[in-house]
Amino acid sequence: MPTKLSSKIIDFYPAVSCINLKNEKLFADVTAVAIPVGTDEKPKIAKTALVKNLTTFTNIDLNIELANWPEFTAKAGEIIEIPLSVGKLTRIYLVGIGEANLEDIRKASASLSRKVKGTDAKVLSALVEGKDLVETNVAALVLANYQFNMKSEKKLKRPTFLVYGDFKNEVERASIFAKATWRTRDLIHTPSNIKNPLWLANQAKSMVAASKNSALTIKIKSGAALKEFGGLLAVGNSSPKPGPRLIEISYSPKGSSNWSHVVMVGKGITFDTGGVSLKRPYEFMIGMKSDMAGAAAILSATIAMAELKPKVKITALLMCAENALSGTAQRPSDVIKHYGGTTVEVINTDAEGRLVLADGLAYADEELDPDYLIDVATLTGAATLGLGRQYAAMYTRDSALAKKIHVIGNNVGEKVWHMPLIDDYEVALESDIADLNHTADKYDFSAGSVTAALFLEKFVGKRKWVHFDIAGTGRSEVDAGENIKGGTGFATRLLIGWLDSI
Repeated sequence: MPTKLSSKIIDFYPAVSCINLKNEKLFADVTAVAIPVGTDEKPKIAKTALVKNLTTFTNIDLNIELANWPEFTAKAGEIIEIPLSVGKLTRIYLVGIGEANLEDIRKASASLSRKVKGTDAKVLSALVEGKDLVETNVAALVLANYQFNMKSEKKLKRPTFLVYGDFKNEVERASIFAKATWRTRDLIHTPSNIKNPLWLANQAKSMVAASKNSALTIKIKSGAALKEFGGLLAVGNSSPKPGPRLIEISYSPKGSSNWSHVVMVGKGITFDTGGVSLKRPYEFMIGMKSDMAGAAAILSATIAMAELKPKVKITALLMCAENALSGTAQRPSDVIKHYGGTTVEVINTDAEGRLVLADGLAYADEELDPDYLIDVATLTGAATLGLGRQYAAMYTRDSALAKKIHVIGNNVGEKVWHMPLIDDYEVALESDIADLNHTADKYDFSAGSVTAALFLEKFVGKRKWVHFDIAGTGRSEVDAGENIKGGTGFATRLLIGWLDSI
């Protein structure tokens, strides 16, 4: 009988702390030191106290070493590796930081992290001097080290990072952001023969329990409790065991009744075959274990609130289903009734994400009275065609809110672009037999991400609403920067940063 695969997620983050000793003892217990190299007219190493102490400890003049590399330009992420053997210290890394702005520090930190990935190195990093760049530095160090491995012989090693400076609060805050994103990635990378709606519900229960914060509570709807959620049932009934789940997590500390209430709705499709409208060619299906990335990001961001403790009330709705191909699968031409009564003609069963989101949005509007209503989903290939994989599509009628989120996204490294909700395109959502059709195929406006957003807007009432289409940013096809090939965990840091700013 085959051995059952483990369904448990194990925390495996690189440890990060800060150190602020002012003498040579700094280097006694580390295996590597990273020194920043800036550039003006030519690369140069600043003569800091740390560099002077390192020179005394190693008897190596770093500027002389630098002169031996005339091709080195100090472009962000470039690294010179200097081997040595002084006590435990075996490496000095001269790391190009370019102009030392947010983007350059992010690139430099990720490059350093990749250099020691899969080792047990203990690295003293002096890449940043000011507090404003510490969060960027630490998040990149942790996330570029991400590993997910289900091999039978695991030989995973992880480095330890010491950030030079008096940055304890900044390091702790950055670690919350990075670890939450790491958890999101773990959820995404778990294969779908393990991951289903029930498994996601159990993971959410475990995370809430592990937080040990009474302000976090969880409710799970399944079976008869979902009878009003026509979209979730239509998609999820294609895989009757274990069936769909609506996971509702609340962060509601004492006194929060007077705070702003944010409801976040996440697409949680644990695998997407396309249903009867089967994905073709089959290669399009391989990455579809990541089609619950929106729900995963919202889950991790909500759990992080237990550590940050912002003055905001939060409800997370994870709309979880498997879009399988079976005898109980919905068909093109079916009509379903969403929560609240709106009827929708199904045109393409591979446009399932908006069906489960519509239920969550309508439920939030009618039952939860949010001040802000947010949804996150790997929704449309059209978003990727329009913006590539560097920016997520953001839709909202509130320009001031969009601007604020845009700035936060740039700061945390998860960029969004404010897209237009074009009212002229709404005609494509008309149906001859239902209130709406869900794919807007009636007219070819060649704006699939826009029309999907317009469809979702029909379910938000008059709420202050933001829709994030993360189909492009939610998955990387290559190892690059902070990301590895696969699920990126996009939107986790963006949501945490925004929630903490309210």
